[in-house]
Amino acid sequence: MVTRVIDGVDPAIPVEIREWAMHVDGVREVSEVRVRWIGHRRHVEVNIAVDPRLSVEAAHAIAKEVRHLLDHLEYLDNAIIHVDPLNASGKEYHCVSGHD
Repeated sequence: MVTRVIDGVDPAIPVEIREWAMHVDGVREVSEVRVRWIGHRRHVEVNIAVDPRLSVEAAHAIAKEVRHLLDHLEYLDNAIIHVDPLNASGKEYHCVSGHD
């Protein structure tokens, strides 16, 4: 119970989510997976990287497919998928200078 109170999750869950997301055509990298409890359900945020030459529409379709695939994981209530171009993927590309 203490683990849940501090938003702890089984370490295998982010690994499973990463593996599922990597099975979607067009996903080149999964840079971050964050899982947390909200109420009685788990929510996940996943950052995926795609080919930077894709259109916004194509990248959105890939994110939508990742979201659809994660819907099959019964222990998740919601998933937010963030899309980055492969050449600018990861936490360091999300820093906004002057907002530290």
